[in-house]
Amino acid sequence: MSPTGVSTDLLAAFVQVADESSVTAAAAKLGASKAVVSKRIAQLEAALRATLFSRTTRRVALTAAGEAYLEFARRALAEVAQGEERLRDLRAELSGSIRMTASVSWGQRVLAPCLPEFLLRHPGIEIELLLADRIMDIAYERIDLALRWTSTPSTPEVVSVPVATVAWVIAAAPAYLDTAGTPSAPKDLAAHHCMGYWRESSDDGWVLTRGTRRQQVRVKSRFHANNPESVAEAALAALGIGLLPTYVCAEALSSGRLVQVLPAWTPQTRFGQQITAVAAPERMRLVRNQVLLSFLRQRLGDGPAGLTATPP
Repeated sequence: MSPTGVSTDLLAAFVQVADESSVTAAAAKLGASKAVVSKRIAQLEAALRATLFSRTTRRVALTAAGEAYLEFARRALAEVAQGEERLRDLRAELSGSIRMTASVSWGQRVLAPCLPEFLLRHPGIEIELLLADRIMDIAYERIDLALRWTSTPSTPEVVSVPVATVAWVIAAAPAYLDTAGTPSAPKDLAAHHCMGYWRESSDDGWVLTRGTRRQQVRVKSRFHANNPESVAEAALAALGIGLLPTYVCAEALSSGRLVQVLPAWTPQTRFGQQITAVAAPERMRLVRNQVLLSFLRQRLGDGPAGLTATPP
């Protein structure tokens, strides 16, 4: 209904009477009674404050006002029809399955809790979530969207879209710091047991920045893990100082079970500070995938420290 009170029913009656030059013929085409069509014409003329038809006993003809308004009425009905058709297409496009992958820890802690809300909003969509701490081949394993901790795609054949930022902190249990001491500068870490998300020997070099300053420290540890949850548990057990994604340790920091070490310094990792959705171009263009990405960026993008991620 427009601000003037003109509905599509009134416009349809007007256009049909104009085309047929007869209320009776128009009523037959519209599947309505002659009285209903006449009433709609009268309502339209009242809303527009104009006489649209001149009537005789044998025919109905457009007035000058009616002729001027007819073009706009046709256009309005066409626009409404196109809008309804687009909505029908969109409903059809918002169906089907989305096969996606993410790292185990981030997928369980951050991604998975968001997905029920998305599925409730879009009942025609199904999601198949594959959590794995390895980079899956999106073509071979038929992946629609891969959420990876990287700012650049691995190959030029894929399209990437930023989804969320990531962050790390260095933290330790109070019991460990009471025994081993608290580092006051990055170089002090070399004398401590330091644990981080570990894949290869190069991960034993920690990089910290403070403004324009950058320091790299070679650290050592008796414990290596390829899962940040395990690193967090070791830190909580006072085994050493952990390099942790904040979504893993936010609660422990808040409760005091862990204490942030060197809070003025920002840890850097070789994975970057961004979660990126990676997909083949044809998969990225699918409406259901676009809608999911928009939802995830709204829920996770540039969010608080607890909404950070781990490597793919």
